[in-house]
Amino acid sequence: MYAERVLSGMRPSGRLHLGHHHGVLKNWVKLQEEFPCFFFVADWHALTTHYDSPEVIADNVWTMLVDWLAAGVDPAQATLFIQSRVPEHAELHLLLSMMTPLGWLERVPGWKEQQERGEGAELSTYGFLGYPLLQSADILIYRADKVPVGEDQVPHVEITRELARRFNHLYGREPGFEDKAREAVRKLGAKRARLYHDLRTRFQQDGDDEALEQAKALLDETQNLSLGDRERLYGYLEGGGKMILVEPEALLAPVSRMPGLDGQKMSKAYGNTINLREAADSVTRKVRTMQTDPARMRRTDPGEPERCPVWQLHMIYSNEDTLAWAQRGCRSASIGCLECKQPVLEAILEEQEGLHERAQPYLDDPGLVRSIVADGCERARKLAQETMRDVREAMGLDYG
Repeated sequence: MYAERVLSGMRPSGRLHLGHHHGVLKNWVKLQEEFPCFFFVADWHALTTHYDSPEVIADNVWTMLVDWLAAGVDPAQATLFIQSRVPEHAELHLLLSMMTPLGWLERVPGWKEQQERGEGAELSTYGFLGYPLLQSADILIYRADKVPVGEDQVPHVEITRELARRFNHLYGREPGFEDKAREAVRKLGAKRARLYHDLRTRFQQDGDDEALEQAKALLDETQNLSLGDRERLYGYLEGGGKMILVEPEALLAPVSRMPGLDGQKMSKAYGNTINLREAADSVTRKVRTMQTDPARMRRTDPGEPERCPVWQLHMIYSNEDTLAWAQRGCRSASIGCLECKQPVLEAILEEQEGLHERAQPYLDDPGLVRSIVADGCERARKLAQETMRDVREAMGLDYG
């Protein structure tokens, strides 16, 4: 019924590092080639944990946007915007809060873990409890059907699906829905109407999922339906009402565990990162001083690559020939650790060179980034306003 659409965002929590590049941004660049994509700066979400120090958020917003552009996110293909500049997010969040059972929020893994750990009072706020609901509003307001996430974020997409179903069930039954749906079926034409009825019966009576998909494809192919009739026929298929909010699917991102300088997952919390646009001399110093296999106390001691953090970076950056060279040289002690690090260092510096080059126009003229964001916010808000018109109408709030 609605166009395919991808929605994803990031909190502006500081400089991005290579873990963000390999774990998220490369996937965004790929997705923008395949689908209409909306990527947003989640500045309201940043207030969840930084409500008492909001001054750090502003600089992070613009720095992160430059990092996105440097990584290849293309404003000609994707819509880039800032969450707080589309106030409809907050309105939908408020309206969803009226119908969301408290228990749904309390069972979200992040909230449960915080309670079990007895975290400080700074996380005992509605903002922290309700942030999954705001996440759901972020997705639902664009009727996005695809949300790229890691496995740990799948529960957040699932609660969004539940909220969409609950909203459609509560508010999708417009007065005279059955009569309007039957009238919409007649607009399909005799042949298509018979096929629609047959597929609907097979799904509702026999649970035939294939029939449901065939019926949806039939509606997608029908050109002469209004948006309202199309929504009704989708809802009528599944025995519900008019479909107002779209249930998104979790689009599992390719698994990419970017190792840090100490072999753990790259994270600012561990202090083991290389920033997305770090100075070459700083990158060089960090890589050359990386810890290696502790068994190699002397240059002549053989080592084991599987015990060495440098080997994990080889797995990200090196080709098969270089991997074989590093394994053979480490185990035979025919190469030293600094020599082994050199191909990794060169690959990272080459990657960084491209990132710096793509970022430079935006650093030279910050107005370019602001212009991109202004255009993106305008496009995003237009879509958000369309959704909110339907939401207000469904909830009886369109009385003028």
